[in-house]
Formats: sequence, structure tokens, C-alpha cells
Amino acid sequence: MRADSNTYFGIRYYDTAAKRATGFFLDRVSHNKMIYNLRAETINWDTSRKSWKLNNVVARTIDSMKEIVANAEYMYMELNVQPADLRRDEFLKDKLTTPELSEYIKAEELRGTEGLNTLKVEKYRRSATPFTVVLLTMIGAVIASRKIRGGSGLHLAIGIAIAAIFIISDRFSTVFAVKSNLPPLIAAWLPNIVFCFVAWWFYKKAPK
Repeated sequence: MRADSNTYFGIRYYDTAAKRATGFFLDRVSHNKMIYNLRAETINWDTSRKSWKLNNVVARTIDSMKEIVANAEYMYMELNVQPADLRRDEFLKDKLTTPELSEYIKAEELRGTEGLNTLKVEKYRRSATPFTVVLLTMIGAVIASRKIRGGSGLHLAIGIAIAAIFIISDRFSTVFAVKSNLPPLIAAWLPNIVFCFVAWWFYKKAPK
């Protein structure tokens, strides 16, 4: 994660219950050069101080060709991250409201967090889904308006097929956004855009 514009830190393992992490490191750069490096065996969240306590610390300050090494049994450090920010909740996107999700995405982008496309797709899909409902309802209404022999069985089969194709295309666009370079906004709206042409085609073929 990124603590500020030129400071980056990471951990190897984090215990959400104990608020304790192991394998902590922090690097500070300036003009694309490392100027400070810190390693700590463990870090714990100090509730009273509202800061992180680092244990068994080794810090290196690098100045041109000179390097200063300092050791400490423990030290306290303010990081731009809270224990809740280190918790990985795969259902977090479903728990947050849209404004909260937008703020969370902005905060994670400032920290340099990767893999945010899943959250961005969820954000844009929340506005695309109501349009999807209207669009598929229109397609269903147009298909049902055609009177054919044999009753409504064919209508039902066509409706199920269209819904299945839509779901598959929606999943494919999501995968391309998460795993490839497809922009999340396009991934959320691409199935709707394609099926707008499908709805228009059915409408043109519908009896007047």
C-alpha cells in the first residue's frame, strides 16, 4: 500500500482478530531513489495511541553513498491506514452503499491498491441494472405481442434463451474488466448497449 505520495509499505500476514501483522516493511523514495528502508518483525495496533507499534525494528537511512543503520526494540508509527483497511472482505462491495463504495475506491486508489476493477464494475453496474430490467422487459413485451401457433411455449423459450445469453455476456464482460484491460464502465454497460440493438430488431419485426 501507499502511505503517502513517496512512502510505500507492505506486510506478509495479518491477523484481523488480534490486529497484528508480521513481515512489515516500509520504503520511502525521492526522485526515483530509495532514501529510507525499514523492516519490523511484527506490528500491532495500539488502541490507546491510535497508531501502530513496530517490534524488532531495523531502519536504514540512505544518503548518497552513506548508509545509517538503526535498531530499536520497538517504535510507534503513524500510517495512513487503519486495521479495518487491512481486512479483506470479498463481500464488502455488497455491503456498502454507492456513495460509500465510491469513497472506498478513491481511498484505495490513493493507497495504490491493485485489483479495484471488481469494485468499479460493481459501482457502474448499480446504475446499469435498472436499465437492464427495463430493456429485457421491453424485449419480452415485444416477443409476447407476436401471435403464433402452438401457444406461448415458443415465446417462453425465446425469452429464456435471450436472458441466458445476456447473463453470459455480462459475465464475460466482467471477466475481461477484472482480468484484462476492458474499462469497468464499458464492462458494466456493454451488454445493455448490445441488447439495445436486439430490442430494436425485435421491435422492427413486431406486428404493428
